[in-house]
Amino acid sequence: MARPLIGRTVRRLRTEQGLSQQSLAQRLGISASYLNLIEHDQRNVTASLLIKLAEMLRVDLTTLSGAQERELEIGLREVFTDPLLGIEPVPDGEIEAAAANPNAARGVLALYRAWRVAREDAAGIALPTGRRILLPNEEARDIFHERANHFPELEAAADAIGAEFRASPAEMNHALAERLRHRHQVAVRVAPLEDALRRYDPETRVLTLSEQLPRESRGFHMAFQVMLLEARETVEALLTTIAPSSAEAGALIRIGLLNYGAACLLMPYQPYLDATRALRHDVDALAARFGVSFEQAAQRLCSLQRTGARGVPFFFLKVDPAGNVSKRFSAAGFPFARYGGSCSRWIVHRAFATPGRVRVQVAQLPDGATFLCFARCIEGPAASWGEPPATHVIAMGCDVAHAQELVYADGLDIEHAAVGIGLSCRLCDRPNCRSRAFPPLEHRLAVDPNLAGDSPYRFEPKRSG
Repeated sequence: MARPLIGRTVRRLRTEQGLSQQSLAQRLGISASYLNLIEHDQRNVTASLLIKLAEMLRVDLTTLSGAQERELEIGLREVFTDPLLGIEPVPDGEIEAAAANPNAARGVLALYRAWRVAREDAAGIALPTGRRILLPNEEARDIFHERANHFPELEAAADAIGAEFRASPAEMNHALAERLRHRHQVAVRVAPLEDALRRYDPETRVLTLSEQLPRESRGFHMAFQVMLLEARETVEALLTTIAPSSAEAGALIRIGLLNYGAACLLMPYQPYLDATRALRHDVDALAARFGVSFEQAAQRLCSLQRTGARGVPFFFLKVDPAGNVSKRFSAAGFPFARYGGSCSRWIVHRAFATPGRVRVQVAQLPDGATFLCFARCIEGPAASWGEPPATHVIAMGCDVAHAQELVYADGLDIEHAAVGIGLSCRLCDRPNCRSRAFPPLEHRLAVDPNLAGDSPYRFEPKRSG
């Protein structure tokens, strides 16, 4: 497995803090020449030196992983290989240098997103009514991703609320209903609902939950209502700091924050963190212990990023059979492709064939980064007879270095079980891939009528420089 390259991260943090190589080297007790080699990824970093670096640069160890630069590099590579831009190939070294300057890199990505929206709009991507199609969900998704899906303010608010009515998971639904009734004069009813799962009427103060909702979903909706009524100021203060670009994006972010708060209420931080370690991150066991769904338990795992009490950094993905991603965030540094489909060799797509069963895969990206991934297909209730149920795959994973902390690694030969995957066909330069849908954009096709290879597309090696 490739070692993590942290040189660019160290160099960026050092320059941001106005430190010369000589001054940082003196604080670390090493020579400036040795630090220079580290910054150019020409020397390994020992565990003790890594801890010293984190202390001197006043960051945690996850910041030194290089995940930020890596994610930006992936995004820039997608931008610079878009054939519609019509630009000359950008050398790897220039892309890496750009990714090492995060503010400039984010500016390029923001401009590219704006260009894509403008191009699609100019091409007539609009509703028949003439109203333009906007995508505030992308903005909302980015906000949660940038904050590693962790909001200490909401954690504190949920802890304070939960402390007032301590209840076991078996009693939580009753406790939430009583909280709404006694504190807010809100009655909770379960009844048939047409085209809705939850409806709250502020005038009559009645919260109606669909009879189709399972028990754990009813609890989540009641927790959402409690946070809506009791954590409004905290949510609005967060929105003020986030400063959404539109009312639509703000509304989506507000709902996302309230959903986050509801999860905090049902799965309090420290008890949940303790349970993850005791149960070795068995999501089904966690769901049973806290009376929540598989999806709720899985998503909560990704938010355990409290300073001084961090959980295993996971990525999380929710995808439908058509490949549409409705939720996505990563504390694990997994580089999701923003545009285009993901690799068909990834366990995410195979999980649809086995509903209710957790599928496990050791997935290795072309650069050697390796992740322990697990995925499960879940189905929601059908609205009526003949209606297809909502089907999604919940996929999670972490760096393989954490594999032994997960029950899903039991029985795996980690050293030999890795399956090579890519981010997407357009960015993957693995040769002889039988699953390839189309050639990589950074390579020239090598077409030979006298040869039929394993892959439907053969291509020439990328020219260096």
